[in-house]
Amino acid sequence: MNQIPPSISELTLAATPNAVAWARRHTVDILQRWRFPTEGIEVARLLVSELATNAIQHVRLAEMSETAAESASIGTILLRLWPTDGGIILAVSDPDPRPPVPRADDASATGGRGLVLIQAMANRWGYFPSQPLTGKVVWAEVPSHPRAGLRESGGPGITPLVMGRALVALRDL
Repeated sequence: MNQIPPSISELTLAATPNAVAWARRHTVDILQRWRFPTEGIEVARLLVSELATNAIQHVRLAEMSETAAESASIGTILLRLWPTDGGIILAVSDPDPRPPVPRADDASATGGRGLVLIQAMANRWGYFPSQPLTGKVVWAEVPSHPRAGLRESGGPGITPLVMGRALVALRDL
C-alpha cells in the first residue's frame, strides 16, 4: 500500500515548560517521516523551540489577565507543520493578540533572542490573527537546505557567538 504523507501535522500541547521539548520531538519525528533533509531538521528544531517558548509565555500573560476562576485550567498552544515548495512552515498559536516584536540587542541578556534567531535562520516569518478565537499564529519557513551562514539581513544581535550559545543551550535541553 502506497502512503502519501499528510499535508499538515497538528499537535495541541498544554502550555507548560515541558511542551517545548514535546514540540521539538514532534517536529523532528514528523520531518524525518516526511524525509526532510537533516540540516533543515536541525534548524526547524531550534526555531520550533523558540516559537513554542514564546507561545507559552503569551499563554501565561493571557491567563494572568483573566479572572482567577477562568484561569484555573491550563492553557494550550497549537503547533502546525506543513511542507512548502522550498521547505517547511512551522506555526504556533497563542491567545495573545499582540504582534510579536523582536527585542533590542543586549549581549548580556539571557533571553529575548528568539525572534532575532527566527529572522536570521528562516526564509521568512510572520504572524496573523487566529480565527475564530482571540490570539495569533506566529510562523516561520525553514528552508529544506539552510544556507551555511546567516542571512545577510540577519538582524540585530546575531553573531556567530550568539548563534553558538543558542545551539549549545538547545542541545543541553
